[in-house]
Amino acid sequence: MKQMSSLAYHFGIKLRFYPSSKQKKIIKLNYDAQRFVYNSYAERNRTNYHARRFLAVKQINAMPFAFPILNDYEAKLAETVVANDELLAKPKNIRDAYSFLRVKEIDSLALANAIQNYRKAWNHYRKIGHGIPTFHKKRSDWSYQTNCQYPKQKEAYLDNGTAKFIDAKHVKLPKLGVICIAGLRKLIKDRLLKRVSTRIGTVTIKKTAGDQFYLSMQLGSDIAFAQKLPKTQSQIGIDLNLDNFLTDSNGAMVANPCFYRQVKKKLAHAQSVLSRRQRRAKQEGHNLRMAKNYQKQRLLVAKLHAKICRQREDFLQVLSTALIKKHDLVVAEELRSKNLLKNHALSQAISDVGWRRFLNMLAYKAKLYGKEFQTIDPKYTTQRCHNCGTIMGQNGCRKLKLKDREWTCPMCQNYHIRDWNAAVNILEKGLGSWKNPKKQAA
Repeated sequence: MKQMSSLAYHFGIKLRFYPSSKQKKIIKLNYDAQRFVYNSYAERNRTNYHARRFLAVKQINAMPFAFPILNDYEAKLAETVVANDELLAKPKNIRDAYSFLRVKEIDSLALANAIQNYRKAWNHYRKIGHGIPTFHKKRSDWSYQTNCQYPKQKEAYLDNGTAKFIDAKHVKLPKLGVICIAGLRKLIKDRLLKRVSTRIGTVTIKKTAGDQFYLSMQLGSDIAFAQKLPKTQSQIGIDLNLDNFLTDSNGAMVANPCFYRQVKKKLAHAQSVLSRRQRRAKQEGHNLRMAKNYQKQRLLVAKLHAKICRQREDFLQVLSTALIKKHDLVVAEELRSKNLLKNHALSQAISDVGWRRFLNMLAYKAKLYGKEFQTIDPKYTTQRCHNCGTIMGQNGCRKLKLKDREWTCPMCQNYHIRDWNAAVNILEKGLGSWKNPKKQAA
C-alpha cells in the first residue's frame, strides 16, 4: 500500500458533526492529553537549554582540561538534564512515565502527533529564524489530531481504515466510535459508493469557541478528485478593492458584503456586556470558568464571530468557484495583507474583506479543475491608462490619489473608471502584453 506522500492527488474535507455527551468528554480528554505532552516537551527542552548553557559557562571558567567540581545545585541540574534527555529520547517514554496518559479513552496517535507537531515547530523555527515553540494555553476551543491506519488491508478505501465512513451520514473514529455528520460532498459520496481507492491520512477533531464540532480529513489518491473542466476560451483580470469587492476586466462589479460591519454594533454591545460580567466575577472572587453568566455571554460573542466567519467563507467559496469555472485564466494582484494592515484607517475594512483567503481559494481551485491562476506585481496597475500606456505621476502627469475613482487620461483624453481600468491593466500584465513602464516613459 502506498504512503500518503507518494499519492498523486491530495484533497481536504471539513465536516460538521454532532457528538454525544460522552464523546464530548473524550474529545476534551484527548485535547488535554496532547496539550500536556506538547507543553512537557517545550518545558523540558527549555530547561535543558538553560541548564547546559549554565554548565558550559562553568566549564569555560574552570582550569583548562580540568573537570569542574559541581556543588549540590549544579549536580542536581545535571541530573535533571540527563532525566529529561531519557524521557524525550523516545515518544513512548512520556506515556510510560505518566499513568494518566495510559487511560483507554486517550488516543496514542494524538500524543504522537503532539510530539511530531512540536518537532515540526522547531524545524520551522530553524528554517525561517523566528517563532520559537511556546506553551499551549487552556482555551475554549479544543482540537487534537489522530491518524487513519490500515493494518492488514492491501488497498485503502474510505470505509476500511481505523477512521472510516460507515455511510454518507456516519463516520467511525478511533476512541470516539460512531459520530453523526451533517453532510457529505457529492464527489466524496461518489467515491464512497463506488469504492474508489482513497486513503485517509490525518484526522483533526475540533471544537470551536462557539461549541460547534468539526472533523477535518486529509485524503489522498492516484485518481483525481475532480475532473478537469472544459476550456471556455475566456481570460479575465480582477482588481480587488474596498468600495466593491472586485471589478473585472469586462466591467462587471461584485459588491462588498461587509459582513463584520453589518453586526458591528450588535457585537460591540455583546462584548461590553461580556466585559462587565468579567469584572463582576473577578470582584466577587469567582473563577471565570465556573461563572455561568460570564460563560453564557462568552458563548454568545463566540457565536457572533463564528457567524461572520461562515458568511465570509461561503461568499468567497461561491465567488472563487464561479470565476474558475467560467474562465481559463484568472489574473489578480499579489496583495500582501500584512503590509496593507499597517494602514490604520483601512485595516478594519481590509481584515473584513478577506483578500488573502480569496486568492488562496483561486489558486487551489485552478489547480483542481485544470485552469490557470496567476498573480502579478501591482506596480502601476492603477496609474496607467490601458488605452495609450500613459503612467500618471510620470512625464509631468499628476499622480492619482486614493480618492480619485474616475479620471481622464491627459494624453489620449480617454475617460476611465479607476477599478475597471486597473483590472484591464492586470490582465494585460498577466498576458505579457504590457511593456515595461520605464521603457515606455523613456
